[in-house]
Amino acid sequence: MEAEFSEMRNELQSRDALWRRIQLECHQLHTEILKIGEYKDMQEIQIKHQSSCVQITEQLENKNAELLLLAQSQEHQREELNKIRNHLYREEQSHRSEQERMKTEISDLTEELHQKEITIATIMEKASLLERQLKMELEIKDKLLAKQQLLDFRYNVIKSENTHLKEMV
Repeated sequence: MEAEFSEMRNELQSRDALWRRIQLECHQLHTEILKIGEYKDMQEIQIKHQSSCVQITEQLENKNAELLLLAQSQEHQREELNKIRNHLYREEQSHRSEQERMKTEISDLTEELHQKEITIATIMEKASLLERQLKMELEIKDKLLAKQQLLDFRYNVIKSENTHLKEMV
């Protein structure tokens, strides 16, 4: 997209340069026409140079025709330049809109990520608390199991003594 903008800018600059050259040529032609007009006036005073006057008039007409063609070309160039400018403006607006949409999307995603990070931190806190509770419960159960095993052992010892005593009796 940047390449298109650059290409359009280069095209605009090229057409502006052409426009300036055309204006300069128009100015030069106008100056020549004025000079030719002055020359024509001088020739009218001098009747002996009538044939030159006809030639100058033809040149003037030719220059006028050239000026007319240049003016038409200039108008066409102006129209093309306006079309390119309008296209460039639309492209820039589209690019800006796309940038704004992306900024909004990035902002939304950042907010969503922030909320997920908060949720993860909360879950990690709860998991840590549950882990501590589970360790405490495991310690209590280990102690109870150890007591149970001790009681079972004592019970078996007493049972075996009882059996032994019954046999003796």
